[in-house]
Amino acid sequence: MKISGFTFVRNAITLDFPLKESVLSILPLVDEYVIAYSPGNTDDGTLDLIKSIGSEKIKVVEAKWEPEKFYRNTLYAHLTDIAKANCSGDWLFYLQGDEAVHESSLSVIKKACLEYLVKDEIEGLLFEYRHFWGDYAHCFTHHGWYPREIRIIRNKPEIHSWRDAQSFRIIYNFKSTAEDYLKKTDTRKLRVVAIPVYIYHYGWVRNPTKMREKQNRMIDTFNPKMDKIQEHAIDYGPLNNVPKFKGQHPKVMTERIKRLNWQDSLQKAGKPNPNRPKYKHEKIKYRLRTWLEINLLGGNEIGGFKNYTLVEKWRP
Repeated sequence: MKISGFTFVRNAITLDFPLKESVLSILPLVDEYVIAYSPGNTDDGTLDLIKSIGSEKIKVVEAKWEPEKFYRNTLYAHLTDIAKANCSGDWLFYLQGDEAVHESSLSVIKKACLEYLVKDEIEGLLFEYRHFWGDYAHCFTHHGWYPREIRIIRNKPEIHSWRDAQSFRIIYNFKSTAEDYLKKTDTRKLRVVAIPVYIYHYGWVRNPTKMREKQNRMIDTFNPKMDKIQEHAIDYGPLNNVPKFKGQHPKVMTERIKRLNWQDSLQKAGKPNPNRPKYKHEKIKYRLRTWLEINLLGGNEIGGFKNYTLVEKWRP
């Protein structure tokens, strides 16, 4: 059995992505790691960062940055597909540049991959999610944030990244256009097995000013005519409204966590700023849904988005 890791990246230094930590978190598990790299700012240094990992497993494939052609952030799906197309494994393990896996989970993931390798009807493995917010001490696992997502897929050409690269689908008659990445017709959800492993998502753990820059760049690739975030920095709001994280982070994140230097910019308690739109977790209806989902529904979302067909839940 061969497992390939894959991802895409651009401006990892400029936008403060934990790319190196992400790659290192699963590097011991995979036989190769393919990175679709799109050159960004001239002073960014992402390529040097990748080289600093110093692993012969890593393969860099240069890819064009074409937001005009791949609008509504389908560019991210296209770049993901470029990396995928260069993978040679039986299973393909996708991590975005702000995601990581705990080292204690690697043996569990490998066991699941071995068990389902011969079961051709299973097309992917579904992971649980922890979405960190503002700092490394608070995270969401419930409504408004996807609680589960596909991160391991079979190496089949008909499986493609979908929409903004959050997930994967079988896409028939695929011609590699923005419309193909967005369509629902002539597609099919993957048949997956849920495994008891968390993906640690750090996309919303950045210096508030960096967070604003990252969000504005995403708005640009979605639709450059849309209004940008005008405030000087992202306001994460009162963190006492966000569940506390009681577990342990992956070891590869240790030094990055120590470097967090925006504590004074975070609001520990109080009321949200009334001059900005409320986040989902600050709205009464979503807080009620979250309570019901966690306490009565076993973490299952009410009307939540599911881009997969769950075949079974696996336990090691």
